[in-house]
Amino acid sequence: MVDRRIISNAWSEGERVDLLIENGVVVAEHIDPASVECPAVDVGGRLLLPALAEPHAHLDKALTADLAPNATGDLRGAIDAWMAAEAAGRFEPVGMANRIRDELRRLLLSGVTSVRSHLNVGGGVGIEHLRVALAVAEEFTGVMDVQLVAMITMPLTGPGSEPNVVALRDAVDAGVHLVGGCPHLEPDPVGAIDALISVADADRPIDLHVDETLDPSMLTVLDLISVARQRSDVRFTASHCVSLSAIESDRLSEVADGLAECGVGVVALPQTNLFLQGRDDVQRIPRGIAPVGVLRRHGVLVAAGGDNVQDPFNLVGRSDPLEAAALMVMAAHESPDDALNLVSNGARAVMGLPECGPRLGSVADIVAIPARSAREAVADASADRIVFRAGQEVARSSVVRSTVVDF
Repeated sequence: MVDRRIISNAWSEGERVDLLIENGVVVAEHIDPASVECPAVDVGGRLLLPALAEPHAHLDKALTADLAPNATGDLRGAIDAWMAAEAAGRFEPVGMANRIRDELRRLLLSGVTSVRSHLNVGGGVGIEHLRVALAVAEEFTGVMDVQLVAMITMPLTGPGSEPNVVALRDAVDAGVHLVGGCPHLEPDPVGAIDALISVADADRPIDLHVDETLDPSMLTVLDLISVARQRSDVRFTASHCVSLSAIESDRLSEVADGLAECGVGVVALPQTNLFLQGRDDVQRIPRGIAPVGVLRRHGVLVAAGGDNVQDPFNLVGRSDPLEAAALMVMAAHESPDDALNLVSNGARAVMGLPECGPRLGSVADIVAIPARSAREAVADASADRIVFRAGQEVARSSVVRSTVVDF
């Protein structure tokens, strides 16, 4: 049985389109909506864009800024705030489930149909946060792709690692989609990566927090490239990679070639890294964003994500990838079109998902927004959006704006 749907009265790439969607895929771009009997949504002349994606979230931390106030505003303050709130019992399961559900809804209303989230695993929490997130993610089945990453507490090797390795195994048994950690903070970065590989099967990708620092001497990304060359059966993602913005161009080109050769995706995270990085500098303050333009020119799969949202690690954030796109334009000098790709199909590629959007043959995950171009969509970031998953409307936000005085 063929499931047919129509998105009508729309604009895409400068022309009027009426899309026919069959079994979730765009099969025609210019049809007469009256000629096909099936559900149809008139989007009122809105611009159709590929659905947005969030390739790096922290759902267990989202919306906790008031529960865990960061007294100093820096990374150490964020860590201390989180640990203190956790010790005080402020992150009980019901409250966390409600916040995760709220955050996923906020993302969906922004036009996001695919999310990858890291969750604290090990240490004092075991897989408690993961269990909560897995349960809530089930509620969004058929509406969003939710990929959950077990971010294992350090260390993963040597003294004190046993409980964390147990938690890693428990997370895999519980059905986590990916595993990860922070090798640049581990006493043995390569050993930590190997530990993750040894527990995760070949079908379970690895997404690592890598070199979240402006220290140019910290390049554990080279360790990751070395491992990836030996393990071509494992899909790796390197999130953050901030120190790449602080090294010389020749060295950066070598690293970029290595990442491209091994197929390692890189996720830049402008909001949190702009907030946390560069606080010790008083002149020529660095921007603290992975150099995605250079990486992309060398053939690296790149994406941009929101990372933390209204928590101790980032006190603000709208749960809207267009915010990350705008920052990539302003702070990373990306073009609006390229910035939009970083938070849509570029992000989906890093996440291992097929291309989506209003083009023929694409998965019909689409967001309709009142704009005339991708640049205008990124610039205005109107909250007025209609969100489609496989051609079916799954979310809608309406905005009414008016002035008191007529002009």
